[in-house]
Amino acid sequence: MNRIKGKTVLVTGASSGIGEACARSFASYGADLILCARRAERLENLKAELEQEHGVSASIHSLDVRERASVEAFARELETRNRVPDVLVNNAGKALGLHLIHEALVEDWEEMLDTNVMGLLYMTRSILPAMVKRNTGHVVNIGSIAGHQVYQKGAVYNASKFAVKAINEGMSLDLVGTGIKVSSIDPGLVNTEFSKVRFHGDSEKADTVYEGMKPLTGEDIADIVTYVVNTPEHVNILDLVVLPTAQRSAHMVHREPTQG
Repeated sequence: MNRIKGKTVLVTGASSGIGEACARSFASYGADLILCARRAERLENLKAELEQEHGVSASIHSLDVRERASVEAFARELETRNRVPDVLVNNAGKALGLHLIHEALVEDWEEMLDTNVMGLLYMTRSILPAMVKRNTGHVVNIGSIAGHQVYQKGAVYNASKFAVKAINEGMSLDLVGTGIKVSSIDPGLVNTEFSKVRFHGDSEKADTVYEGMKPLTGEDIADIVTYVVNTPEHVNILDLVVLPTAQRSAHMVHREPTQG
């Protein structure tokens, strides 16, 4: 059963990776879309493609979730236009650097925490009141296995995703008695631009993350997000950890030997 058709879904970080895949998946279910990211040109192309292919409405917004004033103004505009989303997908996030804590760049820490934690909070705080007033909605937070298990050289990224896990669980408690659902989808290794961003554009280093194994794709996670959103009203999936078959924890990945 398709319970998504006709709903309005807001996706942050929609210009690539999991966010773009979520936009495509929701469009295939017949959802209208509000797509946010910093790269407006990519959003323009995605909007044109999804509207033509699926006949849905897609509005795009160049938005940096780290900018509180911009997020709040954006949310007020949506409410004024009666465009409060039925579903908020807090996808915007990043990892930067892979260093021992005493050797890492503080600037990387600041950007990760501002995006992964404060950006998620700004979006949620700005959109959620209208959902509560309407007494219906679904907030989906994209977390990570890194929010369940710490690994070396990832302390601050781990901290940001542990925060997402805590926010997700606390948000769910705060919304008890409402019709609003709260879910976190926490992937392991997903082959997107994630590792390229982490290594500041070094594609060769990024490729080594997935050597000898088959990682998840953005489409895999998007399928799960739409499944979670499509559940009946009385069903809420609070937290779902998803790993590629070759990965069994944040630390344990089976890799086939490379030939060379």
